[in-house]
Amino acid sequence: NIVKKLVLQANTELRPDVMQLLQDAARREKNKKAKHALKIIIANARIAKKERLAICQDTGLPLVFLKVGVDVALRKKHIDEINKAVARGYGEGIFRASTIDANNRISYTPKIIHLEFTNRKGFTISVFPKGFGSENKSKLKLFLPTASEEEIDNFVVEAVREAGPNACPPYIVGVGIGGTSDYCLLLAKEALLKNVSLPNRDTQLAQWEKRLYRKINALGIGPMGLGGKFTCLGVKIKRYPTHLAGLPVGVNISCHALRSATKTVAASQLK
Repeated sequence: NIVKKLVLQANTELRPDVMQLLQDAARREKNKKAKHALKIIIANARIAKKERLAICQDTGLPLVFLKVGVDVALRKKHIDEINKAVARGYGEGIFRASTIDANNRISYTPKIIHLEFTNRKGFTISVFPKGFGSENKSKLKLFLPTASEEEIDNFVVEAVREAGPNACPPYIVGVGIGGTSDYCLLLAKEALLKNVSLPNRDTQLAQWEKRLYRKINALGIGPMGLGGKFTCLGVKIKRYPTHLAGLPVGVNISCHALRSATKTVAASQLK
């Protein structure tokens, strides 16, 4: 029931941090067309929440992120139950089934579940429906370990420039630095689960995020490609150790409808 409710919430309720940033952007925007677009985006999100309708027709590929505490005995049956609950939530919400297999069969659940074990107690579940208009704009580059921050900035900004208006800006941009080629892209996705309205706890990364935010908004793409100040609402970076011979960097873009829902439950609720 918890997972099913998270599926419904994630698809019908825009996250408060994202709504706050959209409202701030609408107040500050001077370009009339861009301002009007932002107001329509906000109105759409409000109607979706009130009427319990999908925020976007692309209800995404449903990803599930699990943080498993020290007191939790996680078993395969729990993973299977989570997968079934995702399918029930999509069915109950009458959300579009967007997953297709090699035999052209359509379903709700690809069973993409990411696990992280923590030293805390309890069990945290995040449901993240990832639309593919923005997912298709993902970028990966394996830099030399001597790469400067400016070189990385240029790569991230160019990824947004190439996305242009095609992935429904204003964007939220996730950046993963370190790990391996696959892991940095996962970090970029995980970055999008963070509260976009709060500064990074790492002061160096917080400054880096601000700099990228300014550079990306200087592109002038604007809401839905109509120009103006807000090509992106925020940038979030996650960093991880990597091999001394390389520096993988991944970019994962979200459209303005950055949807996720999270809940932490006690270990006793897993039976």
